[in-house]
Amino acid sequence: MTDLDDLRAELEDFAQPKKEKSLTSREERLIAGFEEIQRFVDDHGRDLGHGEDKNIFERLYAVRLDRLRSLDECRSLLTGLDHQGLLNHNGFSHVESSAEMDDDELLAELAEAMPTRGLTELRHVRSVAAKRVVDEVANRTNCEDFAQFKPLFQEVESEIKSGVREARTFGQDASVERSNFFILNGQLVYVAEIGEFFKAPNGDNDARLRVIYSNETESDILLRSLQRALYKDETGRRITELDAGPLFRDSWEEDDVESGTIYVLRSESAHPFVAAHRELIHKIGVTGGSVKTRIANAAHDATYLLAEVEVVATYKLVKINRSKLEAVLHRVFAPAQLDLEIKDRFGHPVKPREWFLVPLHVINEAVERIRDGSITDVVYAPASARLINHRG
Repeated sequence: MTDLDDLRAELEDFAQPKKEKSLTSREERLIAGFEEIQRFVDDHGRDLGHGEDKNIFERLYAVRLDRLRSLDECRSLLTGLDHQGLLNHNGFSHVESSAEMDDDELLAELAEAMPTRGLTELRHVRSVAAKRVVDEVANRTNCEDFAQFKPLFQEVESEIKSGVREARTFGQDASVERSNFFILNGQLVYVAEIGEFFKAPNGDNDARLRVIYSNETESDILLRSLQRALYKDETGRRITELDAGPLFRDSWEEDDVESGTIYVLRSESAHPFVAAHRELIHKIGVTGGSVKTRIANAAHDATYLLAEVEVVATYKLVKINRSKLEAVLHRVFAPAQLDLEIKDRFGHPVKPREWFLVPLHVINEAVERIRDGSITDVVYAPASARLINHRG
């Protein structure tokens, strides 16, 4: 071999590309769970807390955060994403570190430690030992496209917390329709699809469903079987349909009086469609914390199209319910919601919500209608690019 061949061989050894370490499914779940906590803190402008005065979701996130803080492997994985410094708090409660805990186990831990009064105080959550597989329920499998359903579960949880939706005894209304949400054995359940109806042996109409569960599984349970399971489960509940309710009241209770900010963002994404319509595509949201903090991790968050964002407008709020206001704004601009699918950093398909094809001046008009109380009467008409009265 010549000296030139020796040199080439050495260079080839140095030129070998470094293999990027891929994330395991457990690591992906840990990151996704931590991001849920970050969004909660951003939305509420404060750290998480334990105690009976906190609702179920805050207590769940608080126990989960304690768990993440207590495990060195979690701290190592998440430190680079922790722009809020959540992992640096030393006053976390003791949580055993001998095994991984999923959300069901966390909920059970909360149920044992706290009274069970009301939905937001775990009335509809059973301990793990009490949960049983209902014999009518079809076998569950992993939901491969759970990423597209996850935002729906997050939104419903938020709407339950804010009172926009309620959990009601299933027997009061036994119907099952597409897009319905239920609580079954302590888990949120979403009816994603309803197949063709057929006659059951007893003569009733029945259909095969595609049901998605909040623990990232799914089943093809029969409609009648789901109804029977909900009847048998004493904690089974129907989640009411979205009804934003009044934004303004003559009198306010302490929890209803909120201040915050409506923010309007513009994406710097290089996606061809976004780039071609950049001046029209806006994300509209409401937060009780800092907008700057909320968008700090935008380039790594599919919610923000995995790109940096520009804050093009903000509007301060006082004495108004943030969650209900956001629901109304999204209802108003729903006809112009952006239908765009991107891949998150794990390669999973995601359809970001809260992005709309609407001019900034129309958003300004909507804010003025919030101020004069007429926002609940209008909807956006994309064809004419203006707000119109939807009550006729």
